[in-house]
Amino acid sequence: MSRRFTPKVISANDLIEGDAVWLTEDDRWTRDMAQAELIEDEAHAAIRLLFAKGQPSVVVGAELVDAVAGADGPVPVHFREAFRTHGPTNYNLGKRAEGFRPRGHIPGNEAL
Repeated sequence: MSRRFTPKVISANDLIEGDAVWLTEDDRWTRDMAQAELIEDEAHAAIRLLFAKGQPSVVVGAELVDAVAGADGPVPVHFREAFRTHGPTNYNLGKRAEGFRPRGHIPGNEAL
């Protein structure tokens, strides 16, 4: 018996800036996880991941990560991906300065 496929988004790091990015349905890379394509089919996820990995001059480390549908778009399931949506946490830089809303909860960091 096979396991049920859990919804995913494709996450990577921007090659030049190093920032966390997510693949959208229209083949763009966004720094806002709320705009990411939520993939609910395993075969489609495999095809999209191949597409993402075929862009080594744009992103590095493309991978499928678990997510769930939220009111405003995909929300991360795992702590690591929630942390990546927050951007740098020591200064008001990057995603924070650009006004992106964090996605997901980082345990022990209720100030975010």
